[in-house]
Amino acid sequence: MLQLLRGKKSQLLVKIVLVLITIGFSFFGIESYFVASTNTSVAKIDNTEISQDQFRERMTRLMAQVADASVYQKPEVKKQVLDQLINEQVLIIASDKLGVRVPDERIRQEISMIPAFQSNGKFDPDIYRKLLNGLSPQDFEQRMRQDLTPRELPQLVSDTALVTDAEVDNYLSLKDQRRDLRYMKLDKPVGAHDSPLPLGDVVKRLNKFAAESEISAEEIDDYYKAHSADFMTPEQVALNYIELDGAKLAINTVPDDNVLKERYEKEKARFVTNEQRLASHILVKIGSKDNPDDQKKALAKAQDIQKDLKSGKDFAEVAKKESDDLGSKNQGGDLDWVSKDGSTEEAFQSALFALKKDEISDPVLSSEGYHIIQLRDIRPGKTRTFEEVKPELAKEYANSERDRVYSEKAGKLTDLTYQNPASLDPAAKELNLIVQKTPLFSRMGGGIGIAANPAVGKAAFSDDVLVQNNNSGAIDLGPNHIVVVRIADHKPTTPIPLEQVRDQIRTKILAERTTQQAKDAADALFARLGKGETLDQLASEKKLKIEEQKGIGREAANLDSALVKAVFLMPRPQAGKPEYRLVPLAGDSYALLQLDGVVDGDPSKLDAKTKEAARTTLTQAAATAASHDFINALRNGMTVRIFDDKMQQEL
Repeated sequence: MLQLLRGKKSQLLVKIVLVLITIGFSFFGIESYFVASTNTSVAKIDNTEISQDQFRERMTRLMAQVADASVYQKPEVKKQVLDQLINEQVLIIASDKLGVRVPDERIRQEISMIPAFQSNGKFDPDIYRKLLNGLSPQDFEQRMRQDLTPRELPQLVSDTALVTDAEVDNYLSLKDQRRDLRYMKLDKPVGAHDSPLPLGDVVKRLNKFAAESEISAEEIDDYYKAHSADFMTPEQVALNYIELDGAKLAINTVPDDNVLKERYEKEKARFVTNEQRLASHILVKIGSKDNPDDQKKALAKAQDIQKDLKSGKDFAEVAKKESDDLGSKNQGGDLDWVSKDGSTEEAFQSALFALKKDEISDPVLSSEGYHIIQLRDIRPGKTRTFEEVKPELAKEYANSERDRVYSEKAGKLTDLTYQNPASLDPAAKELNLIVQKTPLFSRMGGGIGIAANPAVGKAAFSDDVLVQNNNSGAIDLGPNHIVVVRIADHKPTTPIPLEQVRDQIRTKILAERTTQQAKDAADALFARLGKGETLDQLASEKKLKIEEQKGIGREAANLDSALVKAVFLMPRPQAGKPEYRLVPLAGDSYALLQLDGVVDGDPSKLDAKTKEAARTTLTQAAATAASHDFINALRNGMTVRIFDDKMQQEL
């Protein structure tokens, strides 16, 4: 039906569908149709919704950061992403109720540390304004505030995490603990191995065991039926496709000077560099803005600092000692070059641009407190000439021309492949492109070229392309790079005949038997240890070697990691009696492990640096746990509803 509608092959069918829709509206009312479609949220926290658009935007952002975007199609991953969004919204709601606000100075510090806004490691106002692409600094700061707000409360909670000296010592004594052990590796079962082997080698290795373990044709037949899904050729497709890559388009990228000059005159304002001022400041914060006495104390302190500076004290040294601005005090109050671009508060900006070089301002009140400002230098504004910006304009022209041509061709490609859903040839002929073909590949991947792209694989096995036999929509492969595909060849999944896999099944059955026999034998020996026999007695009986290790740590590199992990999970030996454990090893083999002694680490022998590193590790762990518990407590105090159907239908 979709094919008929899409190809406009049946106007009568379209009319019938429209009549049925009209009748439906007349019986049930158009209002109810729209009302039923209004809920587009994926979750709701109290009265605050998380929309499908918000969820989709977060998913898209995360998918762009990984090589295999298909991982984000898994329901459990979508749930994790939604949980993060819910936690952020819970924190925003709680912050609003508690009056927690991100300080303006913190926002400016965060912006200044964004690498994209820096030049030679320092914040560059010109780059900042240019990259905002028309967005005002105030709007960008508001977005930064929205991003930072969910972090404030967890950070405040994390800052309360404390670790005692006793906890540090206990951690170090466990971390540096040493253990004495003995172990005996049991014989590997016939056919077991540590790495994959060719089928023929496995069969040879099993010959001796196979002679003693006859497998009937009936057993092989039963195994084949029970594991039929393991013996199927995967469904495969090959694709015809048209690829449009903007980077490979032949276009004229050498513009006439008159074209560039016209563009220069139209956009001259963006080549004007505003006056900049090299500033330093000392911030005196106000304890409580609602308390007049606190404000008076802050002003008095700022005035005293100003007097010291005017008496000749070094501004940078005073800033390091007195400033409350953690972001600049260690640099002597340096704020780098400042422009009239709204990146600082109006009162601060007005005072700075009223100073003469080397002057120091009176205390200036802002939302953060009182500032004493020093103007160290002035960089006059200027307009760059046409010749100076000509290379930049030429590059922009080439890029915009390439984008224009690509956009035009991409639009035509999309239209033509949609209007002719059963063939790529009309679009290829119109746009002078070549219809290419991929080799066969399956749903599980394995494609080469464009077929290696997960988005192409998803489209290839979609209902519209695979079942309806239509062209796909335009698939984005990257910047200015799309492809449209259709099925060229389809090989459905088919059972592999039993005769082709008979030896393989026989090998599998034998391997399962050997694995089970090895486990049964190991369990039996371990049970004997539990009944009072010793490791030495078993080793003597089985003619096996006992290995011994004394004083091994958690990072022991000369011992199988499975043994190291197991021995540090075992309880301490009591009353001189060893502890035993059966440890599975690689290749279906086992070891009997005996723990003889435990010696704790001695924190008193460690230096202060090591202890401080341990304290930092424990504090971070405690902070993470406290923050997690705090968020859970907030969530439990709110009504959180999740609409799984809306979440799972996204992307």
